[in-house]
Amino acid sequence: MLPWELKVVFAREGNMAKKLLGSLKLQVPAGAANPSPPIGPALGQRGLNIMEFCKAFNARTAQEQKGTPLPVVITYYQDKSFTFEIKTPPASYLLKQAVKITSGSKLPGRDSAGTVTMDQCREIAKKKLKDLNTDDVDAGAKIIAGSARAMGLQVTGA
Repeated sequence: MLPWELKVVFAREGNMAKKLLGSLKLQVPAGAANPSPPIGPALGQRGLNIMEFCKAFNARTAQEQKGTPLPVVITYYQDKSFTFEIKTPPASYLLKQAVKITSGSKLPGRDSAGTVTMDQCREIAKKKLKDLNTDDVDAGAKIIAGSARAMGLQVTGA
């Protein structure tokens, strides 16, 4: 198959294969999905049922703290059906909660927005472990510490 030819990917559901059309990544507040932008236009232009997604997403995120930004990957098929996977909140959001700040430094590396300990990074890594690029908590803590430094936070206890 030539690289520019369209690859057809199939997903099995029951006895019939459904033709996968694509996937879509959104960041939606927990328990607050509604048909307004950005959700409505993103799903509507692909012909997906917006209210079905909103109700299912809000039901699955009812136990989360309301308003927590959650990345979601929506996989949609040719028959206009879809599945979605909810990821853990972004590291920057969890770091800002841990340090109790509203935003990172405007000049990271020069100005400090606060201080985070390696133990706090380890706790965040435990929460995000399934979405990180590692299976080791200590390696995950180093990834989170790198995100903290990029936000202008000082990491102590390394």
